[in-house]
Amino acid sequence: MPDRLRVEVDGRQLEISNLDKVLYPRAGFTKGEVLDYYTRIAPTLLPYLAGRPLTRTRYPNGVDGASFFEKNAPAGTPEWVRTVRLPVPGSSKGREKIDFIVVEELAAVVWLANLAALELHTPQWRVDAEGRPLDPDQLVVDLDPGPPAGLPECYEVALLMRERLAADGLGCGPKTSGKKGMQLVVPLPGDEPADEVSAYAKAVAEELAARHPRLVVAKMAKQLRPGKVFIDWSQNNAFKTTVAPYSLRAGETPTVSAPLTWDEVEAGELTAADLTPSAVLDRVADLGDLLRGAR
Repeated sequence: MPDRLRVEVDGRQLEISNLDKVLYPRAGFTKGEVLDYYTRIAPTLLPYLAGRPLTRTRYPNGVDGASFFEKNAPAGTPEWVRTVRLPVPGSSKGREKIDFIVVEELAAVVWLANLAALELHTPQWRVDAEGRPLDPDQLVVDLDPGPPAGLPECYEVALLMRERLAADGLGCGPKTSGKKGMQLVVPLPGDEPADEVSAYAKAVAEELAARHPRLVVAKMAKQLRPGKVFIDWSQNNAFKTTVAPYSLRAGETPTVSAPLTWDEVEAGELTAADLTPSAVLDRVADLGDLLRGAR
């Protein structure tokens, strides 16, 4: 196979390269397979990326090589990829800016996959047509287990959190992180500022920690986490990002941050390793987008 190929994706001209390069050595999963997954999942993935400034984690030499977070649009970004210029968090009077990319079409997904951008991370807010940040349209409950706790304990806390959110009239959709934990995605009307959303998430986390001290912790100190599930309310800070639904994760084997049914959460049997790219594509074909109501 040639090292470089010219392809057309929805009228966009792209060059893809090194399709045989192995990006997940222990699984033998190649760059071509990464491109295949992201191309096939794109119709389901794109609604979760649209309007959101995107942070990528790139692994140009595979998951065993050096990686780097990338917020700025890289050199050579095609002119048809949307970019928005936003202030750097903490910069003096917002003088420093980052040119974020916003992915809203299949060709942009393929372009990123070709750059070995394995992981895609988004904030809880979108930008408007002029690139101005809007208020958060979702709250994310991030459940991070401290060993020996793991995904089973996260499932238990997710059910407690679902009940607590329902008391305030809020619904949520569960997904794995693709690694050891999981997240709940809570749709919001988009008319409350990020600091209020973050304060609410913190208050609920602290309430559950007080009610279930043997299972839940709401403080960030790592020495408090062993055997418990940390509810990371800080993910709702305006400058934080969370791995997008259907994004690949970088690990020993390729896994996906995959939406779940509540029946699956209650059963507590699925592991991150069960949710491979091929399994997630099959799930979408059979079940559709399980997070559709939580966009």
